[in-house]
Amino acid sequence: MIRVVGRRSLAVSQRALSTTAAKQTDVVLSPGEKEKVYPRIGNRDVVGYGFNGTGSYMDREEFPAPGIRFGENTPEVLALREKEKGDWKNLTMAEKKALYRASFCQTFAEMKAPTGEWKSVLAATIAGLAITGWLYLWMKLYVYPEMPHTITKEWQEDQVKMMIAQRQGAIEGLASNFDYEKGEWK
Repeated sequence: MIRVVGRRSLAVSQRALSTTAAKQTDVVLSPGEKEKVYPRIGNRDVVGYGFNGTGSYMDREEFPAPGIRFGENTPEVLALREKEKGDWKNLTMAEKKALYRASFCQTFAEMKAPTGEWKSVLAATIAGLAITGWLYLWMKLYVYPEMPHTITKEWQEDQVKMMIAQRQGAIEGLASNFDYEKGEWK
């Protein structure tokens, strides 16, 4: 039993590392799995396990082997797949690209290309800051009460003069920094 499991995992790992489409089409699904997968994918080949074992296609950099092919099987693609089983030197660059596009939607360069999403994020951030600023000004004018008179600069200066006149903190406090003979700060 251990040997069978070992051979099975070896076959799966070889299939996952295979580079030709002809070798990847040997995935065998049970009848129950086929009934679950094929109505959703249409006329596309199941070529592997996929991202999480489901018959779905996703372009992901971290998982570059989707479970099904991107494009459906058309007569042109099937003819190219038959030609692919032979020598790849006989394929033109356009045929190789057509085979790639039948299996994958995007290249890695297209997946990694910048989308420009940062512009909408920056615009939303600036709009949020502007709305916040206007809301703050509205609340300051219409919602908050008047500031107390003890916050004004004149009141604070009067308080300091009164503390000096009363000699509050004459040893270590505020009044200790005032020279009473000259009438100025030390």
